[in-house]
Amino acid sequence: MDKKLSEFKAGDEGDVKSVAGEGRIRRRLFDMGITPSAHIVMRKVAPLGDPIEVNVRGYELTLRKSEAECVVMTVNER
Repeated sequence: MDKKLSEFKAGDEGDVKSVAGEGRIRRRLFDMGITPSAHIVMRKVAPLGDPIEVNVRGYELTLRKSEAECVVMTVNER
């Protein structure tokens, strides 16, 4: 099942299927290690939904919800 990273809840995890978005946003996500096949675990979501905190490649990363909408994930079932 595929869904956007912005739709994940705390504790969900999956692998990056693709990264969309315009040049600057896409490049920024790639620079932060969010590349196809990278494993991501959703750690926290702020009370108003923005920002979100994820674990990717062994480190904690905070993203804006608009950035997370560009990341299409394959969900790993728990």
